[in-house]
Amino acid sequence: QVQLVEVGGGLVQAGGSLRLSCAASGTIVSNNNMGWYRQAPGKQRELVARIESGGSTTYADSVKGRFTISRDNAKNTVYLRMDSLEPGDTGVYYCYLYGGGLYWGRGTRVTVSP
Repeated sequence: QVQLVEVGGGLVQAGGSLRLSCAASGTIVSNNNMGWYRQAPGKQRELVARIESGGSTTYADSVKGRFTISRDNAKNTVYLRMDSLEPGDTGVYYCYLYGGGLYWGRGTRVTVSP
C-alpha cells in the first residue's frame, strides 16, 4: 500500500503564492506518475497538473504559466508551486500517485480571497 501526506495550502489573497507538497511512503513502483487534482465547491474533481517519474509534465489550461509541478524521486515527493493565484483556484487539492494502483491523499484546502 501507498500513503500520501499533503502539506501546504491555506488562505491567500489573489495574486499571492502557495506551495503544496506531497510525500509518498510504502511500496512504490519506480515507474509512476504523481500529481494534483482539485475540487471546487459544487464542481467535479479536475486535474491540475501531473508529472511522470521521468519528468514530463501536463497542466490544465487554466493553470499554465502560473503553476509549476516538480518532484524529487529520491524522496518520493511531488511539489506544486502556485503563483498569481486567483479566486477560481479555490478548492481542495488532492495529491495522487498512479503506479501499481491509484492512491490519493486526504486533500488540503486552498482558499484565494479577492
